[in-house]
Amino acid sequence: MFKKATAPDGPLVTYALIAACCLLFLLSPAAGLAPPDGDRAELLRARQEHFARWGVVPAELWAGPVRAALTPLTALFVHGTWLHLLGNMLFLQVFGSLAEARMGRLRFLACYLAAGYLALVGFAVAHADSTQPLVGASGAISGVLGAFLFLLPRARVTSLFPFLFFLPLRFPAWLVLPLWCALQWLAARHSGPRPGVAYLAHLIGFGVGFLYALLRWRGRTGPGAGSGPPARVKEPVQATEGDSQP
Repeated sequence: MFKKATAPDGPLVTYALIAACCLLFLLSPAAGLAPPDGDRAELLRARQEHFARWGVVPAELWAGPVRAALTPLTALFVHGTWLHLLGNMLFLQVFGSLAEARMGRLRFLACYLAAGYLALVGFAVAHADSTQPLVGASGAISGVLGAFLFLLPRARVTSLFPFLFFLPLRFPAWLVLPLWCALQWLAARHSGPRPGVAYLAHLIGFGVGFLYALLRWRGRTGPGAGSGPPARVKEPVQATEGDSQP
């Protein structure tokens, strides 16, 4: 049986991940709060060095130093801009809280890290010659979305659609999340290793998260997971996803 969707202590792992991402961003040159002495060029150089040091550089992942193998983990805690950070943290808070309650803290953390790591490695495999650093938690958060779809397919997701003047509409997760995934796939077909959104990493992370939940809870849950009335989730139609930076 699943744990209850709410716990006395709350989703501690989700809160800890959000706190870590926010704190590390504030301490990084990407936040722009404590720029080094010098002009704008110095700040841009500091940001580039920061992304190259802690982000995933596909060309170095296979031929670089041993520490490069750790960058798919460190990159999960690096964000390029304020909008990038806040969008990802919004999605993590909304979906991570319920997913953690369903999965348990350690399993949720394992799913998050595994999905994020494999998402970035998968992107690096597809763009092995790229020297563009890849940063952001969206591969891991996409894994949370994948697990959420399997575990809570009937959860009601409140979405805001720009083409409908941001009118809030509620749809089940089994409709919203596959649609989101389809949009990522369409965008991935026209994207590459150049700076921008790493849609392929989102797709890989989503698949890893869904597969993790499927293998771990197969036979204990299914399309009708969660007895009782469906949960309700508020979500903007798009998050600010992981960017190839800078």
